Amino acid sequence: MDEPFAALDELTRQALNDDLLTLAREDGMTVIFVTHSVYESAYLSSRVVVMTPRPGRIASDIALAAAVNAQCRVPPDARVRRGRGQSLRCAQRSDGRMRGALKYILPAALGITALALWEFLVRHYQVPVFVLPGPSTIWPAFTENFASLMASLWVTLQVTWIAFATALIGGLALAIVFAQNRAIETTFFPYAVILQVTPVISIAPLILIWVGLEHVERAAVIIALIVAFFPILSNATLGLRSVDPGLRDLFRLYGASRWQILWKLQLPGALPYILAGMKISGGLALIGAVVAEFAAGSGTATGLAWRIVEAGNRLEIAKMFAALALLSIVGIVNFYALSFLEWLLLHRWHESALKRQD
Repeated sequence: MDEPFAALDELTRQALNDDLLTLAREDGMTVIFVTHSVYESAYLSSRVVVMTPRPGRIASDIALAAAVNAQCRVPPDARVRRGRGQSLRCAQRSDGRMRGALKYILPAALGITALALWEFLVRHYQVPVFVLPGPSTIWPAFTENFASLMASLWVTLQVTWIAFATALIGGLALAIVFAQNRAIETTFFPYAVILQVTPVISIAPLILIWVGLEHVERAAVIIALIVAFFPILSNATLGLRSVDPGLRDLFRLYGASRWQILWKLQLPGALPYILAGMKISGGLALIGAVVAEFAAGSGTATGLAWRIVEAGNRLEIAKMFAALALLSIVGIVNFYALSFLEWLLLHRWHESALKRQD
């Protein structure tokens, strides 16, 4: 630290000196502190190295008898300031824990309130079960059909994950090609847009015919892939093209190859965009899988969407809602899993994931 407190007033400077002593004592860190103040060097240090003018040479190396941990070196008023600073930091930590708890308490409280209101209205107005069952009716239906619903959930999850992984690999690879060659992007990007804007429900029967009625799962994967592909492609392409031109020129100045620029500059810079596209694509892959099962489902399809259709045909409305609740839970888990991955990769360096004080 090269004279970090030199431009401050005396009171602020002393307070920061106290904080530095506290950090050194609590964390056991070693600090090299450059200063022109004899008082500051003696106050902070357990070892003082005196340097000569240019050319700088070591004139003396003095080991102080008093250690950093000695309380006698901190004036009483400094101890008061330190205590206040520690109290403030404790209050900030407590406030941070409270906010972290509220992130989970508030959504849970809202969900419980909504379920209670739903149950009350259904009972109060005596709504028939085949029109709108209450939560108290849906839960027994879920437990009674637990095995079949879990088996169907596994089928839907397989379709979702395969489509999402394929969309991630294909979209990222194509985005890299687009970022390296503007002509290729101009040629092929409109067709990617066509895939995005084409209603999946209208082409699902065609895909089922092309793939074959005996391969319903393949058709579902293709349909889910079509839905999930574009967000990753567009976000990754934007991220790869959003690199600071100054940094790109610096890499070229030092003779970096196109591969080195891509691997060490463009991909790290595009990571927030790619992760944002993954969060969107993860939800769309689940939606695409469900739409595919609705449109291309048959007696051989056993996904959750087919269970919903089957329950609706039998007027088992509570079972329908149980399957819908499972789909909602899966969507929430997918989103928060990808959000956790985003935090894991970005929280140490990217401003979107850094903790801020309001």
